[in-house]
Amino acid sequence: MTPAWHRRLPSTRTLHLVPSLLLWAVVACAGASWLAVARLQQLHAAFETDARIVHRLLSQRVVQHDAIMATLALLQPAAAMGDHNPSTAPSPLPRLTSVYPQILAVLQRSAQGEWPPALQAELSVAEATSRRSGHAAVAGLNLPAGRYYLVLAATPASYSLHIDLRTTIPADEWPMDMATSPVRVTLEHGGETFVVQPGRTDNAAWSRAYEFHKLLAAASQPLDVVARRSVGLRELPWWGMLGWCALTAALWLAGRALQRQRIARQRAEELLRLGQVARLNTLGELAAGMAHELNQPLTAVLSSTQAAQRLLADDPPDLDTAQTAMARAVEQARRAATVVGRLRRLVERPDLAGQAQPLALSAAVHDVLHLLEPELAQRGITPQVTIAPDLPAVLAEPVALQQIIHNLLMNALQAMEQVPTAERQLHLALAPTSAGQVALTVRDHGPGIAPEAREHLFEPFFTTRTGGLGLGLTLCESLAQAMGAQLILSPATPHPTAADRGAEFVLTLAVAPAGP
Repeated sequence: MTPAWHRRLPSTRTLHLVPSLLLWAVVACAGASWLAVARLQQLHAAFETDARIVHRLLSQRVVQHDAIMATLALLQPAAAMGDHNPSTAPSPLPRLTSVYPQILAVLQRSAQGEWPPALQAELSVAEATSRRSGHAAVAGLNLPAGRYYLVLAATPASYSLHIDLRTTIPADEWPMDMATSPVRVTLEHGGETFVVQPGRTDNAAWSRAYEFHKLLAAASQPLDVVARRSVGLRELPWWGMLGWCALTAALWLAGRALQRQRIARQRAEELLRLGQVARLNTLGELAAGMAHELNQPLTAVLSSTQAAQRLLADDPPDLDTAQTAMARAVEQARRAATVVGRLRRLVERPDLAGQAQPLALSAAVHDVLHLLEPELAQRGITPQVTIAPDLPAVLAEPVALQQIIHNLLMNALQAMEQVPTAERQLHLALAPTSAGQVALTVRDHGPGIAPEAREHLFEPFFTTRTGGLGLGLTLCESLAQAMGAQLILSPATPHPTAADRGAEFVLTLAVAPAGP
């Protein structure tokens, strides 16, 4: 049954890929958002400019209506009296409609006259309003049709212009194409609307709306100029945004390639360092073994020559030469023993226990898995790592610990080369022991270790692999003992099944003391 705290340790490639991919996504989204905001600001600025131009043009036209009314009031008193000769003062009223096409008709009411019966009520009210305010007033406003009357009260005659808003629009100076522009322009007053420019309404799921409101610059004609603009998704700079995303993606891929090169170089350097340390330690094991093997025959030579010296001492005096030779042999034997002893002391490993320090075992395992990532990928093996929660720090020498884990994992990988790829499994478990220590268990799913080989597995120069030196596990055991740890091979299962196949090594480390 899988424990609740079982988890798969993510690969180094995944650990590096996720943050860099998130960084690319943030940069790409930020750049695309900036381009979109810049486009929206550009469209808004163009909308504001066009709306202000529209307001100015329409204001100029309606102000022109006030000017015409004022001119009529100044030029018409004689013609309006009726008791002068009209032939000598021809009325300009009929000519206004030809000069100003927006003026459909000009009406005049003398002091004794009346407005046309159909318009009497509305024009009379507007005339009274104009007389009180001192400027023209609107009457008969029909915005949907674009028609209204402008009335100016004057003496001796009052005037009214019938105005058509459709011909008031200055098409030759209009800043937009009325047929295709997305901007909707209307004149509004009292809930009624006159459409100057239909524009386009975007009913998309997302749109940004711009709006402009401003009264015409004529107190006599209080019409509100309203411009509306809706910006949909299709108007965003998608090609520029996609281009920015493609550019950042290319830069991200280039950065990833450089990062992979840097990681590969660091991995090679770390493997080289571990290899150098392993060769030095192996040389130490080899030299120590040779010293141990040579010390016994040298001791025997020493004992033999000493015995011979005593025997020769009882011979006749003519054997002085032989006695001298044997003395020299004793001297050389002692010298050889001294040299071998000095060599042994020279290659003995330093006290690793004195160099031990608190370490995170999971970090050491992660570092070694990172170094072996190409080996794992080449053999099609995904390690399963189980880490107990709140695992305490261990007391170990960093390089020695890393070398032990490296050797154990390499042995496991080499052992699983003898089984099909689909059956290769590598399990690592990090958990506290009942004795208050921390254990690292490395289990492979290889062919396992024969019973006759188990007894000699940690002996120097014993190996079950063709071409092996037989010093790897001996070195691991020596390194573990030197820093106060223990490395063992787990007992074999009495009746192994296919699931129990393989070998399991357990490295037990002391827990680091709690800080002050």
